[in-house]
Amino acid sequence: MIKYIGSKRLLIPTILDVITSLPDAKSVVDFFSGTSRVGHALKNIGYQVFANDLLTYAHTLATCYVQADREDIIEEATMLIDEFNTIKGSPGYFTETFCEQSRFFQPKNGARVDAIREAIEEKDLRPELKAVCLVSLMEAADRVDSTTGVQMAYLKQWAPRASKDMQLRVPEVQLRAKNGKCQAHQFEAQTAARQLSGDVAYIDPPYNQHTYIGNYHIWESLVLWDKPEVYGIACKRVDCRERKSDFNSKRKALDAMTSFIEAVSCRYLVVSFSNEGYIDRDCMETMLQEHGDVHVVEKDYKRYVGAQIGIYNPSGDVVGKVSHVRNTEYIYVVVPTGCAWSLDKLASLAEQRLLFTD
Repeated sequence: MIKYIGSKRLLIPTILDVITSLPDAKSVVDFFSGTSRVGHALKNIGYQVFANDLLTYAHTLATCYVQADREDIIEEATMLIDEFNTIKGSPGYFTETFCEQSRFFQPKNGARVDAIREAIEEKDLRPELKAVCLVSLMEAADRVDSTTGVQMAYLKQWAPRASKDMQLRVPEVQLRAKNGKCQAHQFEAQTAARQLSGDVAYIDPPYNQHTYIGNYHIWESLVLWDKPEVYGIACKRVDCRERKSDFNSKRKALDAMTSFIEAVSCRYLVVSFSNEGYIDRDCMETMLQEHGDVHVVEKDYKRYVGAQIGIYNPSGDVVGKVSHVRNTEYIYVVVPTGCAWSLDKLASLAEQRLLFTD
């Protein structure tokens, strides 16, 4: 999957332990699905997943990794991706914007992105199949980019991977979940809270001022293929200036989270939030206690790769020192008052998993 700030790749085992430990839970609503790593993992072990994200690239990832079922899609997807891999480059908007005006990709790969993206559009594919093809292209481009993991800037010197020739791969689409067909949705968060329901709400909202569309504007443009006007050295979409979330505002974040939680209609809540976030642990626990018994799992993990190698300006120059390279993720587990659930049960599951893995 694509490189992603806030990715839960290292936390997936703990998140799965938490959710599988919740009694009689068969469906999960992932309200801020991002790359869909969590939804993909949950679908793989049988949960019916309802993934939601307002950004189009994230909705496309969810359509591929959560909604699409391997048995329905894999033969056609494999043939199409094999076909796309034979297409030669033809420079266009992507090359001009992200290889010449900026230098996120080498022109040889930008030209192939242009040509393949046009070919996908010309095919007029059904939504799930188109999503799989777009994700294949997105991930192929991600493997040859020249960034620290976000698209707010590119490296001053080419990353070694940028010189490689881009090659598409078939995404790891899962078989249909045993508990029912999964779905991908594209609602604003507060609307999603009112529209979607399941046994478990998995909630992983933006936690600070950095917007995901600003960090991953290239993927939004690649998927929408609307060829927007851009601004700045990083060639961001002009709508990055307007598309802000209350979750990205220090002043509004707590109210946004409070109203969102009040609207959610799921038996269990599992909230993932960083210690770097605008809502501290005491405030989060106080707010969640209105909705049941609250348990907290703490996980220490490395910050995203850009934070580990340094702070750069849009020209790729080092401009500051990193204050810390590790964070704490708090996983708040909210169960109905009096529910027989405890951290001891979670610890037991984690121990069994480690023993099984070893």
